[in-house]
Amino acid sequence: MKNILQLITVIFLITVMFVSPVLQAQDLSEEQKQETVNNIVQLLKDNYVFPEVGERCGLHIKSLLEEGYFSKVSDKKEFTDLLTTELRSISKDKHMRVLPDRRAAGKQGIFNRFYNRYRFIKRNEENNYGFRKIEILDGGIACIDLRGFADAPEAFDVAVLAMKLIKNSNAVIFDLRKNGGGSPEMIKFILSYFFEKPTLINSIYWRERDTTEEYWTNEKVDGTKLSDVPVFVLTSNRTFSGGEEFTYDIQTQKRGVIIGEVTGGGANPGALFPAGNGINISIPTGTAINPVTKTNWEGVGVKPEIITSADDALDKALENAKTEAEKYKQKKLASVKEDFDNMTKNLDEAQELFKNKSAEAEGKVYSALNNLLMKNLIGENDINALGYQYLGEMKNEMAVAIFRFNTENFSESANVWDSLGEAYMNSGEDELAIKNYKKSLELDPGNKNAKRMIEKIQSGK
Repeated sequence: MKNILQLITVIFLITVMFVSPVLQAQDLSEEQKQETVNNIVQLLKDNYVFPEVGERCGLHIKSLLEEGYFSKVSDKKEFTDLLTTELRSISKDKHMRVLPDRRAAGKQGIFNRFYNRYRFIKRNEENNYGFRKIEILDGGIACIDLRGFADAPEAFDVAVLAMKLIKNSNAVIFDLRKNGGGSPEMIKFILSYFFEKPTLINSIYWRERDTTEEYWTNEKVDGTKLSDVPVFVLTSNRTFSGGEEFTYDIQTQKRGVIIGEVTGGGANPGALFPAGNGINISIPTGTAINPVTKTNWEGVGVKPEIITSADDALDKALENAKTEAEKYKQKKLASVKEDFDNMTKNLDEAQELFKNKSAEAEGKVYSALNNLLMKNLIGENDINALGYQYLGEMKNEMAVAIFRFNTENFSESANVWDSLGEAYMNSGEDELAIKNYKKSLELDPGNKNAKRMIEKIQSGK
């Protein structure tokens, strides 16, 4: 039920836009209109997230009905549009909408629903679950044209691939100018890549359960976190619902810069209810609560830091992104240089400790290498090359320590055990050399070098 409440509004609206047949004119009798209005009054009273506002909405259309206001229309589409206008005049809620039920009755209706569901899924696939375009521009600037936040399992797989594609970026632009909303779970999932630690980004209060559901970013992600990469979000007056939540989350957490137009102003997710006579009403049953502002963007939209037209938003973002991307790149390079300088310093100190026969020497080597390994700045081959550098300088103790570190971190590599065997052999520790060469042979029975070295040691030549 929770997932249905969260997602049905966006799914329904997309279905209406893309997969439903065109309605033919349908006339309603006065009795049918009265019945529909009475049903809507009760549905709002029972389900609208703000009960008092729901009752005022009901009283308003009930009063209009009694005055004969709806007598001027008989067409179902015109009637539902008129109801929507009047309800919104009181609620100011853009998620509230009355509309014809486009489904046929009986068995044919069931078949239509199955077929429309298939078409909806197919369109989701064709639209790549919202990820319409991903570009890597000059300067390492990634631009993601994101049209919606789908909740299908396949959508999360696509999101992971997208995040892996932009993992080396110096700045990221999210283009939400045509984003109409979607799943808060997907919003949380994507934003998890941009926050280092779990962060409460949004909550939703649900009237039905009288509970508030919190949305925290994930501590771990599949791929690389981009927690310090500059972020820009493009908006238009079409950016709505979940697209606004993503924007508002970025803005209130001070995680990026919003550029474009004030967004549509819809913060209350809901569900679809049948109102009788082939008419449905979308009623917001929940409301977003931002942890920073303690409110949301309902009725006012999200106001960008840099206001410009939707058409000019990308160019304006690129101007800013180029500057910030270069700053980020230089900062990153400086940080990496500092890391390598520290490694060199620590290895020099480790060499002095080995000369003094200090028990702390090997730990110093491990600490120096582990810092860079954890940051993905060096790998197995880099560490092995460093070990051979010391081995060539006849600094065998340093070489042994470095190769030992490699075997502990890449234990399934035959090559690192072979290298450690060579370092022990050069140090005159034949038993340890044979032991490590044999370990290399276990992992790679075709290692001819290991076989020759074992035979050489055992023959005493």
